[in-house]
Amino acid sequence: MATPCSSTEPPVGWPAAVRRPYVVINMAMTADGKVATAGREVTTFGSSHDQKALYALRATADALLCGARTVEETGATLGTGSSDHRAARRRAGLAPEPVRVVVSGSASLSSEAELWKRPGAPIVILSAGKASKPNLQRLRDLEAEIWASSGDQVDFPAALAWLANRYGIRRLIAEGGGRVNATLLAADCVDEIRLTWVPRIFGGQAAPTIADGPLAACLAEAVRFQLVRVRTVGDERFLRYVRAGRDTILLPAESTLPPV
Repeated sequence: MATPCSSTEPPVGWPAAVRRPYVVINMAMTADGKVATAGREVTTFGSSHDQKALYALRATADALLCGARTVEETGATLGTGSSDHRAARRRAGLAPEPVRVVVSGSASLSSEAELWKRPGAPIVILSAGKASKPNLQRLRDLEAEIWASSGDQVDFPAALAWLANRYGIRRLIAEGGGRVNATLLAADCVDEIRLTWVPRIFGGQAAPTIADGPLAACLAEAVRFQLVRVRTVGDERFLRYVRAGRDTILLPAESTLPPV
């Protein structure tokens, strides 16, 4: 397991009072705003270029974060990608692999998830007070580190501060699902969104979106972002948004990556 850090500094250009990682949500979305089909039969639908962009962004992160359901349904291992991306991490002064963070409020993440079958980077479970002791012990037996909120929901501001201090995490990429994203947004813990717009239509009122949770009761309460970059590759568009009112920060490792 990585050596914990007693303290951490925010990224260059980030307000000194902020003691949590810079958080980027990275998702692919259909033209009708869906991130999977209603029954989740389809959860991956971007092009090979979108896949390359995913690994390129992962290569800039100290940690990757994903919800337990997404990990189970997609077979995600939260890996680093090619040797080029690992080399980029070295040039940027990052650890060989990012810490793998899974949000599982009840600590019910399956012991059979593909995540456990890939050795390497530490696995951290963010749980809540509703998690049972047997579930927590089962995950500890799988060599995961557990952080638990006292309430029934994961307290993301506290969890992110703990990750920053425990592992020195300064940049974290969140990859869904929609409920995790919505909770991060509701807590105002998202600094940037990377969105791949894919020209497909899934339809379905129950199909998940990038933020599946109550955020705004009226327009004035909407979480606001501003568009800072649009790139078109084939029939997909790659969009970069930053939280309105905050400075745009280029993650240092991005400049060391091969073009995608």
